[in-house]
Amino acid sequence: MKFFIDSADVNEIRAANERGWVDGVTTNPTLVAKSGRSFEDVIKEICTITTGPVSAEVISLKADEMVKEGVALAKWADNVVVKIPMCEDGMIAVKKLTAEGIKTNVTLVFTPMQAILAAKAGATMVSPFVGRLDDIGNDGMAMVNDVVQIYRNYDFATEVLVASVRGPLHLQQAALIGADIATIPYKVMQQMTGHPLTTKGIDMFLADWNKAKGQ
Repeated sequence: MKFFIDSADVNEIRAANERGWVDGVTTNPTLVAKSGRSFEDVIKEICTITTGPVSAEVISLKADEMVKEGVALAKWADNVVVKIPMCEDGMIAVKKLTAEGIKTNVTLVFTPMQAILAAKAGATMVSPFVGRLDDIGNDGMAMVNDVVQIYRNYDFATEVLVASVRGPLHLQQAALIGADIATIPYKVMQQMTGHPLTTKGIDMFLADWNKAKGQ
């Protein structure tokens, strides 16, 4: 399972990469805006930190404009993946960009049927948003399970990228389902490392070591 970090904070991305947790990066306009830097500068720097896919989102909603933006984004670095919203014009853009050899990530996916359409259009990745579905009383991971099963049934090449991850349990569920990728906030990555028994075990080991040295 590949882990992407969901961030536009280059310090977070570098820290996660040093720990071996970064197979790629997802960004969005909101995350980039928080950095206080230009979109282009942020994406280009992120692309120097990791050789994995870096999703950069278009802001247009018309197919031709999305294609134009996507072509421009793809020129920033070899590992840029163009992030396209799930809509009819988006699917036109995905098909055209795919035909030009440009990788795409279809975002804001909330149903298996949307995921099927994205795969049919040739998307490299599809991003089902589990947390936002949970927020409105739906089962986000059940939707991911359906998407994974459908893709396996028909041997779609599109990878399932679990997004809107809210905590370690989402990661565990995504891994058990067999999702290809999960994109994770840095704070959730840090949460995954900890457990009270781990902390207790380390403390006991250090206490015993100091006792053995006669301290």
